[in-house]
Amino acid sequence: MTTAAITQTGTARAIPGRSALILAALIAIATLALFGGARYALLLAIGLGFGITLEGLRFGFAGPWRAMILRREPAGILAQLLAIALVSIVAIPLLAAHPGELTGAQAPIGFAMVGGAFVFGAAMQVVLGCGSGTLVNAGSGNPIGLLALPFFAIGSFAGAYGLIWWTNLGALPILTLTGATGLTITLIALAMTAALFFVLGKPGSRRLPARYVIAALILAGLSIANLVVAGQPWGVVYGLGLWVAKGATAMGADLSGSAFWAAPGSVTRVQQSLLTDYTSLTNIGLIAGAFGVASWRQGGLSQSLPRYPARAWIATIIAGLLLGYSSRLAFGCNVGAFFSGISTGSLHGWVWFIAAFAGAFVGIRLRPILGLEART
Repeated sequence: MTTAAITQTGTARAIPGRSALILAALIAIATLALFGGARYALLLAIGLGFGITLEGLRFGFAGPWRAMILRREPAGILAQLLAIALVSIVAIPLLAAHPGELTGAQAPIGFAMVGGAFVFGAAMQVVLGCGSGTLVNAGSGNPIGLLALPFFAIGSFAGAYGLIWWTNLGALPILTLTGATGLTITLIALAMTAALFFVLGKPGSRRLPARYVIAALILAGLSIANLVVAGQPWGVVYGLGLWVAKGATAMGADLSGSAFWAAPGSVTRVQQSLLTDYTSLTNIGLIAGAFGVASWRQGGLSQSLPRYPARAWIATIIAGLLLGYSSRLAFGCNVGAFFSGISTGSLHGWVWFIAAFAGAFVGIRLRPILGLEART
């Protein structure tokens, strides 16, 4: 058989599979709309959009930070800042106009928050995945992502369990940039940050590839849609901890000893279906979207198990736990704190960014020591 014939045969076999992926997504959205409601169906669709965009355009948060630190390539971070700016232009005025309907990703700045962000920045470089990145990696069949994800969820649950104790160590009141003044300050700060990375970047690597621009535009649109539909910004970490909380209570665990999980809102969410929790729906959609893209690509799910030493796999488990635990202390990951925090005017998002970026230097140095990459 000729090469052309083999290619045509492979393509012919792929078409029914790809059609099945599209059909399955449409059926899932329609079923949820029928039995749950239009809002929940829309959030699942938004989550699918996040997963398809991040995996399809090879865009993320951890990778661009690594590229900047190791090779002085700022394009990925510049695209992140562009997306945040686009969201803030819409989100900050919306929050000011609808204070009773919409809420921002606002949190206090404190010792635990700063420390948590630093640890998260290090841990995400160890596994090369932040909150959304770990979901995407798991959905696309990455062995490290698949191993880290359940421990990420466990860590998120544990971090939330003792969150109040940590915040009592000391924190400032919630500080937020609001209205036209807040938007102006946010955009100026984003422009100055982008200029700094641009200047520090290596000549020839500063231009944004088309796929980065497209990814930034789509992510911004989906994030705005998430805010409007859910009434809250895009987040990741809470949903992961909720999954473990539901599993723990199903096995008879008593969560009344935790001020966080015993709070009326948390109790209600633990008792309700995951398909009515906004963050869980976008997380599920994100995983499914990444899975769909990886399946769509020829050999997308055929990643072989890396030949890492035992310490690398142990490090992945520990890093997964730290990702979840530290992100709860830091009030979010790259999505909930950095992306959504800054774009909705929360000053904690800026502090999170600085602390997490500093931690990323540590995580990058740890990878070869832990056996996750060759020493140089």
